[in-house]
This record gives sequence, C-alpha cells and structure tokens, in this order.
Amino acid sequence: MTAFAPDSLVLNRKLPLWYQVSQSLRASILGRSPESSLRLPTEEQLAEHYGVSVLTMRQALKELEQEGLISRHRRRGTFIEPGARRGAPVRLLGSVDAIVAQQSGEPTTVLGCGRGPVPGELAEYFPGLAEVVTYRRLRRDGTTGEPTNWAENAVRPEVAEAVETADLERWPMTKVLRDAVGVRISRITDTVEARLADPVTAELLQVPLLSPILHYTGVTYDEDGRVVDVARIRYRGDRFSFTVTMDAH
Repeated sequence: MTAFAPDSLVLNRKLPLWYQVSQSLRASILGRSPESSLRLPTEEQLAEHYGVSVLTMRQALKELEQEGLISRHRRRGTFIEPGARRGAPVRLLGSVDAIVAQQSGEPTTVLGCGRGPVPGELAEYFPGLAEVVTYRRLRRDGTTGEPTNWAENAVRPEVAEAVETADLERWPMTKVLRDAVGVRISRITDTVEARLADPVTAELLQVPLLSPILHYTGVTYDEDGRVVDVARIRYRGDRFSFTVTMDAH
C-alpha cells in the first residue's frame, strides 16, 4: 500500500519544531483527498521529509494521536483515522501552517465570487487599488452538516486570476495562495473580536439574529509587503474558542 504523502514545510526556527511539524501534518491530513492512503510513512521517513530528528517527529505524532487524528499500531504502522476532523477549539500559534491547520478539515461550499470596488472598510489594506475579487464560502461540520463559519476573502485581482474554485472547496485560502498560486507569504496579521450576528450571518450560520459570534480578520502580506488577501471569517460563538500562544524568545 502506498503511504500518504504529506505537504512540504519551511521550518521557522523561532517556533518549536515538533509543533510546526504536527500542524503541517495535521493540515495535510484534514485537507487530504478521499482517495488518499490512510497509512502514514514511517517515523524515519517523515523525519527525513520534514528535516527534523526522529525524536521531534515522534513528539509531533504523539500530539496528533492525542487529538484522535491518527492511530499507531506496533509492527503495523501509523494510520489516519478515517473519521478524522478538526475539533472545535481554534488555536493560532504563530505560523502560516497553524492558520492552515485551524481552517482545514470541514466540508466547504463556495457561495460565489465576483470582482468589484474595494469595500470602504478594507481601503486601508489596498491603497491605490480600485477593485478586488471577493470569494464567499460556507463551512459545515463534517459529521452533523451544521454550518460552523462563513468567510469572505478579498484578493488582489492579479492574484485571483490563478485561484481555482475547486481548490477553495478543498483547502483554506491561505494554502491555495501559498501552495497552488505560489504567493510567497511573509506574514499574516490576525484580529479576533466579539460581534453580533447580522442578518446574512444569522441566516448562513442558522443562529438567532444578534446572537454572539467570533469575527476573525486575517490580513496576508507577500514578501514585498503588499496585502494580497483580507479574510473575514464569522464563527458561531457556541462552537469555537480561540487560544493564542506567544513565543517568549
């Protein structure tokens, strides 16, 4: 049986290596295609793939095993759990792969996309730009089918030309921009705040009007310092919590 092939990863030496590896592998697992193998490569093969020690790889796998995404069997190997899906807590811990991981794993429907004037509230991110391409997506719980969050992404038109709708049904926008389009992402600035559900959000997420939601804004910059994407995601307040860990070094 051919083993599952995880995505590549550029390591950030300022963050724990085991954490980065676990988040990258987690995103690969949750974003895998249905026909992918459930068998993972060996610890040694994974360690070589990510460029880390076997001890670091073992710690990363332990994290995923505790989360219930994989199971490890002596002499048989390590396997992805068939029903593996992202849990409710959303953790933002300082890497692009962490953001990809926390947005992966739920069935996604592209509600539409279109080109239009830069919204007034986003003008500061796109100075001198007349238009952006906006994508609207709805995510659902993989087990219950219940809507959990919906997102709007405002993307620079020249970048949007290379975005495939089919990719957005499988992967988060961050992963599409980085891995499919080839944008060299330098940083992402995240803001999370409490808001009340507006009529559109209430209808899409099936919650009462003016009920609490978590509103996430993620601003993605390329290596030239340009904003290439502004994501606005509305999470059901009864389904998510956010945890932010700061590196002390």
